[in-house]
Amino acid sequence: MSNEIRVPALGESITEATIAQWYKKPGDAVSVDEPLCELETDKVTIEVPAHVAGVLSEIIAKEGETVEVGALLASIGEGQGATTPAAVEAAPAPAPEPVSEAAPVAAPVAPSTPSTGTQGLSPAARRVVEEHGLAPEMIAGTGKDGRITKEDAVQAAQSGAATPSSAPAANAAVPLASQAVAVAGQEERVKMTRLRKTIASRLKESQNTAAQLTTFNEVDMSALMALRSEYKDLFEKKYGVRLGFMGFFVRACVTALREIPAVNAEISGDEIIYKKYVNMGVAVGTEKGLVVPVVRNVQDMGLAEIEQAIGNYGRKARDGQLAINDLQGGTFTISNGGVYGSLMSTPILNMPQSGILGMHKIQQRPMAVNGEVVVRPMMYLALSYDHRIVDGKEAVTFLVRVKECLETPERLLLDI
Repeated sequence: MSNEIRVPALGESITEATIAQWYKKPGDAVSVDEPLCELETDKVTIEVPAHVAGVLSEIIAKEGETVEVGALLASIGEGQGATTPAAVEAAPAPAPEPVSEAAPVAAPVAPSTPSTGTQGLSPAARRVVEEHGLAPEMIAGTGKDGRITKEDAVQAAQSGAATPSSAPAANAAVPLASQAVAVAGQEERVKMTRLRKTIASRLKESQNTAAQLTTFNEVDMSALMALRSEYKDLFEKKYGVRLGFMGFFVRACVTALREIPAVNAEISGDEIIYKKYVNMGVAVGTEKGLVVPVVRNVQDMGLAEIEQAIGNYGRKARDGQLAINDLQGGTFTISNGGVYGSLMSTPILNMPQSGILGMHKIQQRPMAVNGEVVVRPMMYLALSYDHRIVDGKEAVTFLVRVKECLETPERLLLDI
């Protein structure tokens, strides 16, 4: 008797996905709820778990194939399988292609590659292992059936106990011939992921469709930084979340959007749809590309609720756990390039939205204040907008309102 594993429902308007990788191979034992493979859609990656225990008897759809919702992925049969997770931990698998010193080497050996593959790890745990060059067989797993969790990998990275000590020696043993090959071929072709292809096509579509224009202003962050410094400990103690700057920027944008509703609108055919609510998209960079989770109805939320929602989405994005619904329905977007050191940029609209605010690095600069030159923490702001429905005066007014709210935070409290 076999049990079929099929592509699950992927969310509204998502009909297909690409198989990013298989965690198991035919003959492997699987347990209930153990991830079997990873599917990549236009927006997120999804793990497909086993709904029964047994043996993975056959893989129907291979890595790299595009499959539709309901398509057959694999089948699980009865039995215990050729290997078990416990056996894997007890006896580390040998390297598939051992290289002796006498044998010719075709390519350089990366010093940070773990000695045991990361095939059975979750995306979050695998990312930590690969980033820190850890050896999975040296990490004690605390998850189900001894699986290595993200927390196990982070703890191993902090302790340094799972870093292969032989990596430097192995690197030193690579013959000069392999180094010459590396110098001669400094190119690598990698197939674009579905997410990267979708990002590329939608950004180009945005440029081709909207009449995009960007207006700039700068904000003196002195008052906001002083406010945050004074109350951040009390805030975190009461609400259990750090008081960041993003919550203030979201609230400032809500105030400005109420005054300039065109920036929160969109074009549909020959009509303009004005939204009486604000679903704030907050751009988050991940290792697979930019995603924009949406905090819904922020006009009704306080600073603590906003910070908690943004923090939760940030963790889900980094762990690859965002759902399709988390990324849909935004009416306005904030992108913070300042966390990467950006001083100035012109963000591209997230269609069909008509506005996106770009935050940037806070930098100490000399400013003229009341006839004197003083040093202040300044941030450049950039508002890109769709000039088809947002006039220049409206865009400038919007950005000035955001500036006023941030430079005098009490306006946010008084809602003026």
